[in-house]
Amino acid sequence: MGLNKTIHYKRLIWLLVFAFFFWLMLRITLRYIPVQADNAFLQIKQTEVTSVKGYLLVFYIHVFSAIFVLFAGFTQFNNSILTTRTKIHRWFGYLYTVVVLAFAAPSGIFIGWFANGGLIARIAFVILGLLWFWFTLKAILSILKRDVKGHQKFMYRSFALATSAITLRLWKVILVYLFHPAPMDLYQIIAWLGWIPNLLIAEWIIKKKTTP
Repeated sequence: MGLNKTIHYKRLIWLLVFAFFFWLMLRITLRYIPVQADNAFLQIKQTEVTSVKGYLLVFYIHVFSAIFVLFAGFTQFNNSILTTRTKIHRWFGYLYTVVVLAFAAPSGIFIGWFANGGLIARIAFVILGLLWFWFTLKAILSILKRDVKGHQKFMYRSFALATSAITLRLWKVILVYLFHPAPMDLYQIIAWLGWIPNLLIAEWIIKKKTTP
């Protein structure tokens, strides 16, 4: 009974944490409605908006697709949905993978090449986008081969990179508060820090789940 309560409370805590960060990401996304060329972050990207063909369209594809990815991805790791509502798991899995492969990852690679922070930051964001696309594709290919364990491993990796949308902003707040770095230095740091620790945590979870 005590163990069940502990598990229940842990699930509740994780649900509340996710709900909080999802709400924050939703608020950020809503800043871009109505669609304009100088909304929020775009105010400092006017060079790209005016000189890079398709930048504005791809930017908005990335912004609006990311929120669906976070919501759909979260359902893929809910034990209740996995065991008792397999259809929901499957349909949200379709939503997650289609949005990542067709919209979120390709658009992230594109705008990543124009990221602030110079070549160091650009490389980080492009690698992030490529890995995100590859891990998601591998998750799909694994389940088509009925390799459930392989599917789970690559989904952990994929969603770890999806959550970089959240962790990147958290690191930005922390670093600015503690160290007050120069803006370009900050972009170079969070470009890597926003996703590498996430991936390391995913690998730790995978190892923990597969270790006898």
